[in-house]
Amino acid sequence: MVRGRGAPAGPGLTGAGRPTLRDRWRALRDRLLTSPEFHRRAASFPLTRPFVRRDSRALFDLVAGFTYSQVLLACVRLRVLDTLAAEGPLAADELARRVGLPSEGAARLFAAAASLKLIEARDDGRWGLGRQGAPIVALPSVAAMIEHHATLYQDLVDPVALLRGERDTSMSGYWPYADTAPGAVPEALDEARVAEYSRLMSVTQPLVAEQVLDAYPFARHRVLLDVGGGEGAFAIAAARRAPALRVMLFDLPAVAERARERLAQAGLADRARTFGGSFHGDALPRGADLVTLVRVLFDHPDERVLGILKAARAALEPGGTLLVCEPMSGTPGAEAIGDAYYGLYLLAMGKGRSRRPQDIERLLREAGFADVALLPTRLPLQTRVLRARG
Repeated sequence: MVRGRGAPAGPGLTGAGRPTLRDRWRALRDRLLTSPEFHRRAASFPLTRPFVRRDSRALFDLVAGFTYSQVLLACVRLRVLDTLAAEGPLAADELARRVGLPSEGAARLFAAAASLKLIEARDDGRWGLGRQGAPIVALPSVAAMIEHHATLYQDLVDPVALLRGERDTSMSGYWPYADTAPGAVPEALDEARVAEYSRLMSVTQPLVAEQVLDAYPFARHRVLLDVGGGEGAFAIAAARRAPALRVMLFDLPAVAERARERLAQAGLADRARTFGGSFHGDALPRGADLVTLVRVLFDHPDERVLGILKAARAALEPGGTLLVCEPMSGTPGAEAIGDAYYGLYLLAMGKGRSRRPQDIERLLREAGFADVALLPTRLPLQTRVLRARG
């Protein structure tokens, strides 16, 4: 059984309806923190001054967050980081020339990027890669998501309208398979409609694949069925990690065809098969003793998730294993990623939502799975893995 805190029965109330000791402390804290006089005194007192400065800086980061993200986007689009990685440290005027910026614009961007540790000034005055910029070069998936976020930002221009459901979103068009509107037929999407998001999923999949493959021994299984497997990035990684494993992949027909070509290019045509259809209505191919759902469930509402899980159990051999692999809400140390980032991202996308491991376990058990366990991963903020038995 998945271990974790359950949701409280009520906001700060005991069974007798009295505020808890912790919530009485919170009420006192709130009165203090909403007092301008308290802030003035705390900022002046030597023992509290460091905490006031820390919290003020964190609050300003929330206020300025969009500006920071746009500095990051500019660095990616202008290939500032790639240029420094390829050429090494460069003088400001030379870097400006390489990325096509006038000196004034370049000076502002380079100073902003340095403040965010994307680049840094070397002792001789040249600009080089910074601590936060270097991983973006090493991980193409990060740069791809930064570019993709430009679409998300369009939908977040008016977050109140988004939360009220008062506007159509660009994201729902970008991910057309998530359309839950009456009459929507995702399986009828053609190659042109699936190409862009399929490419994004493929380039962002390797890091997730590595986390999942390190968390669970795929080599103990005979046949893997990767449901919603996209262009096959995860299936290829699994097949390479477990050389005796045969692979099946199921996705929309146009996506499955792209996966078939990619699997063949990877030299896996003799032990990989692809199947096209919709997991909302079509039966999944049988014969697998391991089924994976990698970043699939959080794209869909609960009723569709339950249908996907029931279809997976029906396809799975008796005693087989299901892995649910995706970022999850309530991840310790990454709460903002699950609830703030994915909460609004998935709202803009359509009907999905980030779930706690306990929420997914409930759906798994309702679909007929048992022996549910949360497996450790090296970077839980990136993906967590729930294992269940059929």
